[in-house]
Amino acid sequence: MADIELQAVEKHFDGVAALRSVTASIQDGEFVALLGPSGCGKSTLLRVLAGFEAPTRGQIRIGAREVANAETGQAIPPEARNIGFVFQSYALWPHMSVRRNVSYPLEVRGLTKVARVARTDAALAATGLMPFADRMPADLSGGQRQRVALARCLVSDPAAVLLDEPLANLDVALRSSMQAVFSDFHTRTGATMVYVTHDQAEAMAMADRIAVMSDGEIVQFDTPEKLYNQPDNLFVASFVGEGTVLPIEAVTIGQVGMEAQVLGSRIAITSQDENPNLICLRPENISICETSDLRAQVVRATYLGGTYRLDLQTNSGAMVVAHARQRHAEGTQLGLSISNPWAFTEV
Repeated sequence: MADIELQAVEKHFDGVAALRSVTASIQDGEFVALLGPSGCGKSTLLRVLAGFEAPTRGQIRIGAREVANAETGQAIPPEARNIGFVFQSYALWPHMSVRRNVSYPLEVRGLTKVARVARTDAALAATGLMPFADRMPADLSGGQRQRVALARCLVSDPAAVLLDEPLANLDVALRSSMQAVFSDFHTRTGATMVYVTHDQAEAMAMADRIAVMSDGEIVQFDTPEKLYNQPDNLFVASFVGEGTVLPIEAVTIGQVGMEAQVLGSRIAITSQDENPNLICLRPENISICETSDLRAQVVRATYLGGTYRLDLQTNSGAMVVAHARQRHAEGTQLGLSISNPWAFTEV
């Protein structure tokens, strides 16, 4: 396995920057997700890591080897980087059985038959595919085909595994079960994994750390908990999780710490900045309190299974989101209490 280092990596297409000075360190054995909206550069970054695209600027190191350097012209081809790549489309050979699909990379490398059989059996067993070894890809479900792609990646004992939205073509229930497959695969193998997705729930469920991307840049690279609870900027606060970003009218230091004037009320906040100007208001920061002077009207109540999502409009016109155990009819006036939201500074 190997760590991955990117230093000021850029990629331009016809003079337009798809990646902008990306610098990041991925630790050996870490599961990292690249998360962001369509067009943010996450798949381009994965292709540059794999060697399918050469960086316009910057350097990339995988383990002890420098695999790309735009300044010196160094560009180790994909097949020589010892990286596994799992595609969204599975990319299976339709005329080969499951076993042959998995073992074919070893045939190309010229391994002996005994070595091929041993490593192929181990990969099939690790992905639960041994009972399907003699089937053709056309006879498999989408989840089984994705397991074949994962086994084919595993059999080569790669230094790192790159996955480009591998669950995008699966239904919701199957995606949930395949998340467990990928997580178990990572736990068993200890492989360094870089996983591209636009689904934040998927990234939160599996990744050790998440690199949130926007407009070709990594705007925050942190644990799922830190991204949700302590976003660095407006984009991350708005993109990750649900909730509302609101301006702070004034900040003071009270008896219990930092306080902010928000929505006409003074509330305690948590921040690493001396003078934050925005708060990130998550549903768990809001509770219904009929004795509160802060009032809001229910615009919509959506049942989530066990709880209701309430879209609320405050008297000042701001929209906020809260969760409640019972349904509140549209138009109902509620009192709200806000507890200790995260505050940050956006220039």
